[in-house]
Amino acid sequence: MAGISISGKELRRVVIAASVGNIIEWYDFYIFGSLAAILAVKFFDKTHPVAAFLSTVAIFSVGFLIRPLGAFVFGWLGDKVGRKYTFIVTLTGMGVSTAIIGMVPTYAQIGLAAAFILFALRLIQGLCLGGEYGGAITYVAEHIEDKRRGYYTGWLQTSPTLGIVLSLGVIIGTQRYLGAEAFAEWGWRVPFIISLLLVAIAIYIRLSLQETPVFLDMKAKGQATTNPWREAFLSRNIKYIIIASIVVLGQGCVWYSGQFWALFFLQKVKNVDVLSSSYIIGVALLIATPTLIFWGWLSDKVGRKPIILGGMALAALTYYPLYSALGNYADPKTGINYPMSILIVVVLVNYVGMTYGPIGAFLAEFFPGRIRYTSVSVPYHIGNGWGGGLVPIITTAAYASAVQSGSSNPLLWALVYPIALPAVMFLLAVFLMPETRKNSIWVEGSATLHQSAHRA
Repeated sequence: MAGISISGKELRRVVIAASVGNIIEWYDFYIFGSLAAILAVKFFDKTHPVAAFLSTVAIFSVGFLIRPLGAFVFGWLGDKVGRKYTFIVTLTGMGVSTAIIGMVPTYAQIGLAAAFILFALRLIQGLCLGGEYGGAITYVAEHIEDKRRGYYTGWLQTSPTLGIVLSLGVIIGTQRYLGAEAFAEWGWRVPFIISLLLVAIAIYIRLSLQETPVFLDMKAKGQATTNPWREAFLSRNIKYIIIASIVVLGQGCVWYSGQFWALFFLQKVKNVDVLSSSYIIGVALLIATPTLIFWGWLSDKVGRKPIILGGMALAALTYYPLYSALGNYADPKTGINYPMSILIVVVLVNYVGMTYGPIGAFLAEFFPGRIRYTSVSVPYHIGNGWGGGLVPIITTAAYASAVQSGSSNPLLWALVYPIALPAVMFLLAVFLMPETRKNSIWVEGSATLHQSAHRA
């Protein structure tokens, strides 16, 4: 296959359909984190609020830790059966499990069983999310000409951020409509249950899509893989999965440290109320989301590697002064300076744009078509599920421990992990990460392991 002929209208439909599903999946996943403070008292013993919150954060992190397993399972399905139907399955599983969370009785009603049910549903969420991203990025990448892959996948990369914005918007709207008391009592269930409607819309849109040209071409030529796991993990391809995992570990840590821990920081460190913290993060995300598209576009011009590594370096160097400043400006005791608080979060999210905007194009170009779904999904969810997913529990626990031990600077201890991990991954990636901008997924033989995509 030398290339692809697709109209601009059809390409936009592909990107929108993939993005809408992604947005809904991330909405589902992050509603849990956004409402962690409320879930802590609904599903755990109220007499120990700190332990209850940490338990909720731990269950939140479990959803991340299980994601590589979901990538492993659904990656196999995507490379064997196809991209389209696999990410419809993951979308359905995510939506149903999220809606059920909104229906589970509380600890006061059924005791410890509430926490176990919540744990099981969180596992299902993590498994489904593990299969979603690889499918979406593979689907979009396999419709796009080589020279614009960073730009168009950059649009797809906005979907997690927009998913968070959507979750915060629903939370704010529900709380304002019902009132703080009713929201805390039962209204928190509404954002979870709304997931059913959103998922139904997304599935309807995705059902109208066709399979990708790359997959259809491989299938027609008899080049589709017979054993994705063996080809991905029991061959020389494992080397490239390790390299990709190193890159995405740094990217994932920046992603969650730059926007999601900012929400935890405001709510649990600075004690900013849910409404005000959601407003700061939501507005900042809306302002900064275009940076993902910009850096994806720029990576088409200058390459994926310098932009991704630049984001890691800037994050490691400036997290401490930025979070220190955010703590000063977003202090309820002295009055919250909303413009400056929002501006700082915008800077943090710009680092997310640098590392995350080009990563989809890099991963799609780094692996061959026959095992692309598996090979993209697993390192992505190792990096984001483990490297990023551990940020909330590690930073929160480190901060609490530093406060209890009487440290004069608990913020510094909380930021050790978000600073150290990107710094180490940056140093490794300087030597190991290849530049993939000029790799074509359309050349003849793209369904086999092409050397150009594996030049480390």
